[in-house]
Amino acid sequence: QVQLVESGGGLVQAGDSLRLSCAVSGRTFNSYGMGWFRQAPGKVREFVAAITWSGGSTYYADSVKGRFTISRDNAKNTVYLQLNNLKPEDTAIYYCAVRVYSGSYSREGNYAYWGQGTQVTVSS
Repeated sequence: QVQLVESGGGLVQAGDSLRLSCAVSGRTFNSYGMGWFRQAPGKVREFVAAITWSGGSTYYADSVKGRFTISRDNAKNTVYLQLNNLKPEDTAIYYCAVRVYSGSYSREGNYAYWGQGTQVTVSS
């Protein structure tokens, strides 16, 4: 059984930084791309960032490009999301997921196995 556990969320002020982690168990982690998505109150879940199985390529939503950085450590079965210069509009529950289908890295339907999410709240 595949399990994903996110951690690292919290309440911060605008301009602050956070580092989210997603630990994966139960599957050959380093064979799959990984993604981060987020869902703000009253909004649909949206793509944030993704990384290929090797870590050689990364993808970002325009809204976070230049502020967020995705990385992975295959030896630790963990993917990270560094959030810098946070803004109130970044407030959301952040989810990590395993990409199991080919196609766009930003398409939610190409992912299976989701974590429970970690809350990020940014005050102004």
